[in-house]
Amino acid sequence: MHQELEALLSKASYVVAFTGAGISAESGVPTYRGTDGVWNKYDPAKYADVGYFFQDPSYYWHFFKDVRYPVLQEASPNAGHHALVDLEKQGLLKALITQNIDGLHQEAGSRNVLELHGNTRSISCQGCGRSYGLDEARARLEEEHPPTCGDCRGLLKPDVVLFGESLPTDTLRRAEEESRSCDLFLSIGSSLVVQPAASMPAIAKQSGARLVIVNMEETPFDGKADLVIRDSASTVLSGIQGG
Repeated sequence: MHQELEALLSKASYVVAFTGAGISAESGVPTYRGTDGVWNKYDPAKYADVGYFFQDPSYYWHFFKDVRYPVLQEASPNAGHHALVDLEKQGLLKALITQNIDGLHQEAGSRNVLELHGNTRSISCQGCGRSYGLDEARARLEEEHPPTCGDCRGLLKPDVVLFGESLPTDTLRRAEEESRSCDLFLSIGSSLVVQPAASMPAIAKQSGARLVIVNMEETPFDGKADLVIRDSASTVLSGIQGG
């Protein structure tokens, strides 16, 4: 339990949380950066770039088969995810903005989730628009590589924002609105270096909100924060009692 965070929560009436890879890492989802990051094994200029995806989609689908699918099959929400659900149920947490694409917040029970970078559990046909779930896409991949739509033979693509694509306009607008509306902004497990997502704490701070950063490593916003906690998301969040 962190008393300073408890005190800030007790005075808040409109809390917005912003989550990054750190909270998912505690569920076994590998981060992108760092010594054990995905980018050390798979070239992001290939598997995470929209131009390369359409040039050679097989590279991404190798990554999906070898890394993404097995990880998502095993991953489940941790104490940090569940603590945010509890804050939402109490009526204190009004919105949860996330950079994560694993869907663990929704699996835990969070309702008002704004996914800035999409969701990798959902896959869409680029031809007819048919939506495929994770297991369905994996089954298609067993039949052909790269997988195509069973209806129109169109290419399947994950519903994530790849390099070279813009963030979903409506989701970004809503995230900015929530950041301006809150009186307490919790940044959890994010390095706060990926833009425009990382601009959310700045928007909140400029609008008068208190800023709390929970992250194992330093961030560019630490100097502007009202409270910085160097600990894991699950440890910090599972110990708080909102309101």
